Amino acid sequence: MNEKTDMRPFKVAAVQMVSTPDPAKNCETAARLVREAAAAGAQLVLLPEYWAVLGGDEQDKVEIAEPAGDGPLQNFLANLGRECGIWLLGGTLPLKSHQSGKVLNSLMAYAPDGTLASRYDKIHLFGFKRGEESYDESRTIVPGSEVAVLETPFARVGLSICYDLRFPELYRAMGQCDLIVMPAAFTATTGRAHWEVLLRARAIENQCYVLAAAQGGLHPNGRRTWGHSMLVDPWGAICTQLAEGEGLVAGEIDLDSMMGIRASLPALQHRTL
Repeated sequence: MNEKTDMRPFKVAAVQMVSTPDPAKNCETAARLVREAAAAGAQLVLLPEYWAVLGGDEQDKVEIAEPAGDGPLQNFLANLGRECGIWLLGGTLPLKSHQSGKVLNSLMAYAPDGTLASRYDKIHLFGFKRGEESYDESRTIVPGSEVAVLETPFARVGLSICYDLRFPELYRAMGQCDLIVMPAAFTATTGRAHWEVLLRARAIENQCYVLAAAQGGLHPNGRRTWGHSMLVDPWGAICTQLAEGEGLVAGEIDLDSMMGIRASLPALQHRTL
C-alpha cells in the first residue's frame, strides 16, 4: 500500500450523463463536463457506467469493444486526463474478452500524465425481471474476478461498479479506503428504492467517502436511469447530489474529518470477523 503524501483536503467530481448510442456524441459530452470539473479545481473526476454508449441495445457495447491497452475510447480518456492534469476514472468501457460476443465491463483509471494507473473489471452482473422490465448483463458481459484499489498521493480509492453496490463483502476485501467510487447506470425502478440507502450504507460501514457518478434520464431505447449522482461523507451524510440530467456533482474530501470519525467511533477496529 502506498503512503499518502498529501493529507490536505482535495476536490473530486462526478459526471452525470444521459448517454446515447453514439460514442462520438457521448465523448463530446464527457469531454465538456470533465474539462468543466477540472477548471473548477477537481483533482479526481469520475465518469458514469456505460458513458461511451447506452440507449441502443445490448450489442452496442460488443460492437465498440476494444482490446485492453489500445483503442479510441481508451486513448480519449488518457489524452483527456493528461490535458486536464487530473486523475480520470473512466466510468466503464467495454473491453474484448475471451468469449465471443461478450465483453468485460471495465473501469479504467488514468493518472494525470495519462498513464493507466489501475483497472477494475465489474465482478457482479446485474439481473432483474419485473413485469415487462428485464435486464441480464450476463448475456453480453463476462464477470471480472479481481478486487482493485487505486493508490494516489492523496487517497486510497476503492473501485467498484453499479451492481457491486449490493455486495458489502467486496468493499471489505479492499481493506481500508479513503474514497470508494461508484460509476453506475441504476434503473429508475431499483434506483428509487435502493440507490441512496445503499450508497450511504457503504459510506457508514467503511467510514469513508463515496463518490457516485450515474446515468440519469430517459435514453433513446426507452430505458430510464435513476441519476442522483452524489458525494456521501463517512458519517453517511449526502454532501451534494444531482437528481436528473447531465451535469456535475463536486465536493471536498477531508481526510482529517474522516479520521476524526474513525477515532470517535472505531468500528473498523472493533471488527471480529
